[in-house]
Amino acid sequence: MLHIREKQRKCDIIAEGLEQHRLSFIDAGIPSRSGPECRSHQISRVYSTADAEAVSGSLNGIKILDFTRILAGPFCTQILADYGADVIKVEVPKLGDETRSWQGKGEAQAWKPGLGPISIYYAAVNRNKRSLTLDLKEPEALEIVKKLASEVDIVVENFVPGTADKLGVGYDALSKVNPRLIYASLSGYGSSGPYSKRAGYDAIAAAEGGLMHVTGHPDAGPVRPGLGMTDMATGLYTHGAIMAALYNREKTGRGQHISASLFETQISLLINIGGSWLNLGVEGKRYGAAHPSIVPYNTWKCKNDIWLALAANNDRQFEKLCKLIDRTDFLSDDRFTTNAKRVENRSLMEEALDKVFASKTSEEWIRILDGSRLAHGPVNTIQKAFEHPQVAARDMVQPLEWDAMSSGEWKSVGIPVKFSDTRGTIRRRPARLGEHSQEVLQELGYDDDSIAKLRSRGVI
Repeated sequence: MLHIREKQRKCDIIAEGLEQHRLSFIDAGIPSRSGPECRSHQISRVYSTADAEAVSGSLNGIKILDFTRILAGPFCTQILADYGADVIKVEVPKLGDETRSWQGKGEAQAWKPGLGPISIYYAAVNRNKRSLTLDLKEPEALEIVKKLASEVDIVVENFVPGTADKLGVGYDALSKVNPRLIYASLSGYGSSGPYSKRAGYDAIAAAEGGLMHVTGHPDAGPVRPGLGMTDMATGLYTHGAIMAALYNREKTGRGQHISASLFETQISLLINIGGSWLNLGVEGKRYGAAHPSIVPYNTWKCKNDIWLALAANNDRQFEKLCKLIDRTDFLSDDRFTTNAKRVENRSLMEEALDKVFASKTSEEWIRILDGSRLAHGPVNTIQKAFEHPQVAARDMVQPLEWDAMSSGEWKSVGIPVKFSDTRGTIRRRPARLGEHSQEVLQELGYDDDSIAKLRSRGVI
């Protein structure tokens, strides 16, 4: 998979890095992850961009060339990077991924000046990657891409369909250099069809793909979800497809082209709502926080103005709920005796429960419901979500040293999937624009003089 030179470099890093990684934790007074006392620490720390290089993930030894920008593609490649892959992110010289400039209101004070374009949006989905700047319109840049393509296992891109081919970095061109190459293309609408050449954005896919139509309050207009759900789901789908293609390559020795799109992902996410339309002709509706097929399944405002989310997914759970809230009269009310009847009489059921939950604070209700095995919880702010005890227990915040931050530290959201043997790691902070151009080109055999000439001509 890797060039012999790269394999030797990896071995050297592993031999040297394991001890450095261990000592960095000991010097900081933090126990080894293998120690029994490890769990007492609320967060895990990575103290440099390289000290976790030696940690082997499931994809250790896999190399990825990443042409993606914004969210869906970078989210996909960050997942693969978290699992151990070496991801080289190609960016436009001087500009980079446009999300580098997407600073939110008041965000500028979080960054030290003079360190290049950077934003929290960019940083959130670009850890564990190396940044290489290339002007793909320059012939010398294309030569560099082909050299990289001969060594990498995977290419991921999200150009408008046809653009990669015009630039000379499409699947047909690069698979000739490396027949084992797995090449994933993400786009707005897919590689074929009447909309294939259109640019795609999360909100537009959510609108055209039906998600906005079923999101929001019943008596209000359609709403965009608070996060880029279609983008992120496309990244998740693509990461899974890449893993499947890697497994197939182990059996056949051949790579292949993967095509994914925001629109197709969003259509697939309609699930039961899509099935109801296709098979029953029933149009989807907006239910707010409620469920179209289950009652009660909603949020209720408590006495302290905190909202409580709660679901009773079947009649047995409903009976348990009625006993806990001291409303066993619901069990003999013919309008509520089965889930089907509760769905039919949704407004009556929910109005009755509105009054019940308004009678106590959210804390009081949680104490009553805890241990009942009924799914329930407060509607948390983002602050409260990160203060949740499970966040600490499951290492879902991991700070890294980063001199670009005014505080000197970047707090990264942790890796949500845990492996028993080949755990994912956050090894590198997000890269400055072009930070690893010199390093990557040296690995390809370019000397310092050649690299300086490429830089002076704007190739890198």
